[in-house]
Amino acid sequence: VQLVESGVGLVQAGESLRLSCAASGDTEEIIEIGWYRQAPGNQRQLVARIGSGGSIDYADFVKGRFTISRDSASNTVYLQMKSLKPEDTAIYYCNADSSTERTWGRGTQVTVSS
Repeated sequence: VQLVESGVGLVQAGESLRLSCAASGDTEEIIEIGWYRQAPGNQRQLVARIGSGGSIDYADFVKGRFTISRDSASNTVYLQMKSLKPEDTAIYYCNADSSTERTWGRGTQVTVSS
């Protein structure tokens, strides 16, 4: 599986941004796909993910503000981010898990200015 993120953004607090992650390769093997983020000096943390059965998990710090969705026809996962805060500034990584491997995208920078 290969993952390519898009949606690099520099926005102001309160604005919105949508990230996209296009998956290719053995996409039928994907069990779970989602987004993580890593801010400078911090560990990478889960933002949101979708399981193959459609179950969705969100980190508490994005509930009510971010929405993850998946377009199976195009093998693309989206992260719609609203009411962005400066603390949302991070590199956002797309992630896909199969039964045998974990794949990461290269990451896309999101910067939220106050």
